[in-house]
Amino acid sequence: MLRQCFLGIVCVLSLASCSLHSIQDEQTRQASVSLPLLHGWHDDKEVLYITTDVSDQAVAKAKNANYAPRLRDAVPQYPKPPQVKTVLERVYAFPNKEQARSVFASVPEPLGFKSQNTHYSPLWLMYVVVWKDPSKAKELRSEEAILTAEDQGLVTIERTDIVLNCPVIPFPLVD
Repeated sequence: MLRQCFLGIVCVLSLASCSLHSIQDEQTRQASVSLPLLHGWHDDKEVLYITTDVSDQAVAKAKNANYAPRLRDAVPQYPKPPQVKTVLERVYAFPNKEQARSVFASVPEPLGFKSQNTHYSPLWLMYVVVWKDPSKAKELRSEEAILTAEDQGLVTIERTDIVLNCPVIPFPLVD
């Protein structure tokens, strides 16, 4: 009798545990979202990122992100000395579509929680890169390549006041 009672309790607990796991699985499924995974460049290496918030409404609409005008509060007063660091890093965009992928000035290295890069921030100040002669456009895959192209008179770089929240994803690209 005691054994049957014990087995009955084990069965009830097992059913309750299965039900709890089923509820947890359902809650997990309901809490999931899909975000577009974007591809960019940093020092000739591909990086993956998402865009969640943008301080400019038109850019937010184009990127299907939240319009967050308060992000502009992070832009420091200019001119500022180059050695003065802020929470913003540079991201280079190509508005005339000569290049589809943005170029990031920094990324967490290594990716994930072991990063030692103290310059990385998921907040970016957009710099617009425009080719003076679009027929000479080539893909630029690093900040150094962009600055070299500027020095050679091939591109112009313009700082905007557009701030983007674009965290780099701490996972390698898996096929």
